[in-house]
Parts: sequence; structure tokens; C-alpha cells
Amino acid sequence: MSMIRVLSPIGEVRAESFTAPPLPSEWTGRTVGFIDNTKHNFDRLADDLGALLRERYGVRAVVRRRKANASTAAPAELVAELAKECDVVFAGSGD
Repeated sequence: MSMIRVLSPIGEVRAESFTAPPLPSEWTGRTVGFIDNTKHNFDRLADDLGALLRERYGVRAVVRRRKANASTAAPAELVAELAKECDVVFAGSGD
């Protein structure tokens, strides 16, 4: 008689602790980055937020980089590049 192998669909849950650094209290002269996840309208959102940050808060520059697609993490090289160039980086979603 053959054996039937039964697999459990319940995955292993691992708890990770991460503390995000606080946002700057002063934005003047800062460089802000956006990671575009390729979803529809994210470009509009980032453009509008970038313009608002420059006009109202004195942000010096806005940098936008695009991931390959919405379902994968940003490549380490992209994250490292933004870490060098920017004071603050936002990842977001359009739609």
C-alpha cells in the first residue's frame, strides 16, 4: 500500500521587531525619496506630495525610484542608493 504524505498549510510565523526612526522636525533643505511600486497613479501621488513638500516645507529635492513590480521587495542596491541620497524615504502604493 502507498503512503499519502499530508502537508500542513499553516506556515511558521516569525515575529520581527522594527523601530522606525522619527520623522525630522524640520524639513527645510532635506531630500525626500519615494519608492514607486509601479501601481497606477503612484506617479501622481509622488509628484503632488513632492511639490507640496517643496512649496510648504522647504524640501530641497525629491528623488523617485521605481521597483520592478508591486509584489517584490525593492532591490538592495536601490535601497542603498536612496539611503545615500535622501534624508527620508517613503514607500507607497497607488491605485
